[in-house]
Amino acid sequence: MAKDPVCGMEVDEKTAEYKLEHMGKTYYFCCQACLEKFKENPHKYMEM
Repeated sequence: MAKDPVCGMEVDEKTAEYKLEHMGKTYYFCCQACLEKFKENPHKYMEM
């Protein structure tokens, strides 16, 4: 399971409908709204 970087919800990588590759890493999201928030400011949500 992956963690949605925006809301912290657990997301199954195998069935995730919303995902995005950014700087060589794939991020998984629970919904379109979380994906859009991430796209607006990815560095706010990225784990460093």
